[in-house]
Amino acid sequence: MIITIILGQVTRGTVRWIPIGSLSFQPSEIVRPLLLVFFANFMTQKQINFKRLIQILFLMALPLFLILVQPSLGVTVLTAIGFLGVFLASELDKKIFLYLLIIIMAIVPVVFIFLAPYQKQRITTFFDPSEDPLGAGYNSIQSMISVGSGELTGRGLGKGVQTQLAFLPERHSDFIFASIGEEMGFLGAMMLLVVTMILYGRIASFTEKSISPAARAFLAGVFLTLFTQTVVHVGMNMGLLPITGVPYPLVSAGGSSLLATMTSLGIVLGTKKS
Repeated sequence: MIITIILGQVTRGTVRWIPIGSLSFQPSEIVRPLLLVFFANFMTQKQINFKRLIQILFLMALPLFLILVQPSLGVTVLTAIGFLGVFLASELDKKIFLYLLIIIMAIVPVVFIFLAPYQKQRITTFFDPSEDPLGAGYNSIQSMISVGSGELTGRGLGKGVQTQLAFLPERHSDFIFASIGEEMGFLGAMMLLVVTMILYGRIASFTEKSISPAARAFLAGVFLTLFTQTVVHVGMNMGLLPITGVPYPLVSAGGSSLLATMTSLGIVLGTKKS
């Protein structure tokens, strides 16, 4: 991630990708499952006291800061959510959990300072997209139109007006749910959500038969990350959450995100007792 900041490719004012020939990959996505493996093992070795909590938070702050300054708010939030899942599955004293909440509340305003101007504008415009319909509010407005126009059964695959005429931006990645909602309607969107929740239910069921406390902590981190990723993606596509550019797991286009998700699921398969 340090190499990304130094040698990364600048795309739309951000430095998130490292080019290798004609290809490029996003290290902040690929590193997420590896960080969960490390912290799941690290936090279950010993009981967490206040001194150890500070040590863990410092180690977590390093990758979070390197992701945030790219800037990539969505990946930063998802990585932090994964860490929270690992925390909740570890042996944590209630007082320590209270300290953790206080620290998080103190850090949030500081994180807002490091956000890029366009990210701050997205958050403020979220409350009223109509204030800037051709600028910061454009994506949210077009996404809501796409979802609503699909009605019950959709316009049909390849027949979405918003999607096919490119009114809907990034229809293959950040707004894939809105694209599905327009062309496949409420039924298609619900089918996608049901299949996704079945997958997450299987991940949650593995925690009951995990091979070790570290495996259980990792499962909690993966579950909370993927679940939050889905909620945020659907929420921003429906105008319920600010636009953050979070992909839909296993559906949105994006090789780095797909590789990270498949790596996580591959490790998940190895956490259950045979």
